[in-house]
Amino acid sequence: MVQVFPRPDSQSPEAPWLSGLNPAQREAVLNLEGPVLILAGAGTGKTRALTARLAQILHTRRAWPSEVLAVTFTNKAAREMRERMERLLGAAEPGGREGLPFLGTFHAIAARMLRRNAGLVGLESSFTILDTDDQQRLMKQVIIEAGLEEKRWPAKQLASVIDRWKNRGLRPDQLEPAAAHEFADGKGTALYARYQERLRALNAADFGDLLLHMLTIFEQHPDVLADYQKRFKYLLVDEYQDTNVAQYLWLKALAGTRHNIACVGDDDQSIYSWRGAEVANILRFEHDFPGARLIRLEQNYRSQSHILAAANGLIAHNRTRLGKTLRTDQGEGEPLQVIGIWDAPEEARQVGDRAERLAREGASLNDMAVLVRAQHQTRVLEERFIAIGLPYKIIGGFRFYERAEIRDALAYLRLIASPNDALAFERIINTPRRGLGDKAMASLHHMARLLDRPLPEAARQLVETDEISPQARRGLKSLLTSLSRWRSEAATTDHAELARIVLEESGYVAMLQADKSPEAAGRLDNLQELTRAMADYPSLVSFLEHVSLVMDNDASDAAEKLTIMTLHAAKGLEFDHVFLPGWEEGLFPSSRALDEGGTAALEEERRLAYVGITRARRTATIFHAANRQVYGQWTASIPSRFIDELPDANVEATNTMAGGASLWRAALGAHDPFGDALATGRSTGRGPGWTRAATAPASRGGPVIQARALPGPSLRPKIDIRPGARVHHQKFGGGTVISVEDDKLEIEFAAAGTRRVVASFVEVVDTERE
Repeated sequence: MVQVFPRPDSQSPEAPWLSGLNPAQREAVLNLEGPVLILAGAGTGKTRALTARLAQILHTRRAWPSEVLAVTFTNKAAREMRERMERLLGAAEPGGREGLPFLGTFHAIAARMLRRNAGLVGLESSFTILDTDDQQRLMKQVIIEAGLEEKRWPAKQLASVIDRWKNRGLRPDQLEPAAAHEFADGKGTALYARYQERLRALNAADFGDLLLHMLTIFEQHPDVLADYQKRFKYLLVDEYQDTNVAQYLWLKALAGTRHNIACVGDDDQSIYSWRGAEVANILRFEHDFPGARLIRLEQNYRSQSHILAAANGLIAHNRTRLGKTLRTDQGEGEPLQVIGIWDAPEEARQVGDRAERLAREGASLNDMAVLVRAQHQTRVLEERFIAIGLPYKIIGGFRFYERAEIRDALAYLRLIASPNDALAFERIINTPRRGLGDKAMASLHHMARLLDRPLPEAARQLVETDEISPQARRGLKSLLTSLSRWRSEAATTDHAELARIVLEESGYVAMLQADKSPEAAGRLDNLQELTRAMADYPSLVSFLEHVSLVMDNDASDAAEKLTIMTLHAAKGLEFDHVFLPGWEEGLFPSSRALDEGGTAALEEERRLAYVGITRARRTATIFHAANRQVYGQWTASIPSRFIDELPDANVEATNTMAGGASLWRAALGAHDPFGDALATGRSTGRGPGWTRAATAPASRGGPVIQARALPGPSLRPKIDIRPGARVHHQKFGGGTVISVEDDKLEIEFAAAGTRRVVASFVEVVDTERE
């Protein structure tokens, strides 16, 4: 048998977990009784402190391993803690008297508890845990059973609503009456109740049920709760700032009256409210557990002092925080770089050039990262890195052209360029849904084999028969008619504008707008970025060829690669050199967060900025662009308010836009419609978004630029333009509007002749003529 407790003397040299701890870490490890909140800043060794505390509990024989509950958020964190414990204590089987504690994620531990008590909520111990696909299939059945149209009320949306309720620890009988209206015009509660009934009938639970059922058991069977409270003498919780309401209630119940609970977290890194996380849980810890000890870990072992001072200065602008100040012995290092650039392509060039220079100086690409606020920002970065041969990898997502919504959009465009592209046709034939089920698809493939013709051609034959149901025939015929119309429009419509038309008229945009999941908005942004990218190529065929070459260009997995990832995905990681592009109002902080959440959302965005800066060990470089193309239009950008909140003493600002106006004018040649607006910084109302506030105060990195209000989620924002108006198009130059049909314009261009374009691609130069 392996010895778990080598010696009772906690101060002996044989206690390796105490060696090298700083005073705050040692305080966190040795104060074992009562509630403790360990406020652990970025890079302060919180995992080491948490593991050492656990080892100290076992070493001093305050509890057997099976009497300690250690909860983490990810399997990776649980594995890391388990491995550290095994090295420190040489423990045997987990969960046994000579093993490790109950150590795992919230869901893993709750599932283990539920299997022991499943009968109390109408389940058998062998219950199945449904994955996302099975969960949504069951919800679809419930929706159809209720007589609702699943296309209008998609299962994915219901799953998101129910998941939110479960994260708040609410059963159907606990919902307020108003909550029912969050789905299907007041049927939400009934659908939730029916879904739970179906789960019980199937002897199944989803992930939200694991905690929710245990809360129900604790509430309705106090003896079960008392047994767990007696069993677990000590609770340790990692990443407490990320807990949702259900997790908070579960932990609070288990802590009981003993209150031997130690939570490690950082309110300044609470960035997951969109997943249900409640920063209030950590902020009210001292209220929930009277007499709680608050221990701040402020000694940072990751970053140099300029980086930390800049991060400290930024996060100090948040009011809802417990407060701490990070410090370091890693040396002063370089000031935070803030660089103002002209536009997104120039931003990508700057990042690429700086990364290459660092590599030439001996830095590894593996130690560099580009952290973006939104996934659509990666497209221009990826294309630049491919152009210069800079190896990169995307973490926490797909490369831009590999994302599902981009592949779907490209499939539509491929069918316009190549009508018999069978693979593209099969991808989008029922996306969005058109009533084509398995039987209809089988008939279609059978027809293709019978005729020995491509799938699209077989579809044109099939709709003239009665081989498929009337609903499927209508859906397929509508798609074929639309494809034919779009091919006709391709002859006179700019290909980027055509892509916008296709995505809206196909119902693809409406499908994403109806999707209430947190990812849907980002997918719409990605489609916006795709259509914007198309404007850089002379034709649809050339753009599709470019995409094929990009998709085929990949470096060896063994090679060093620069990392591209979102700020959310970067939490918990660190790199020597960090690049932070897109620090502009409306992008970061995001306009969506500000519009929907006010001050609370702004503070979370600021915490996200803090997370981004504190990922850097040696250098952090922030970029803000004066111009970005948003929804196909040039839009001026204001530097992010977070830039002005950085302390001057720790920042070195550079503006690389000198000469930008002359370069822009040179590119336009004789067709410059903007006059002297670029040179003077004053808008004529015709430029690429360069509307400036004449009396606005200066901002670090360049003048403050007044941004236009961004349009809504539609890919084709409505613009009031009448026949006779003089307009300018980015590609075709100046022209006169001949006719208007909805948001489509027929324009006589001086250089390009008559063209049919979408209104969002032009800017009015003069008012309409009488």
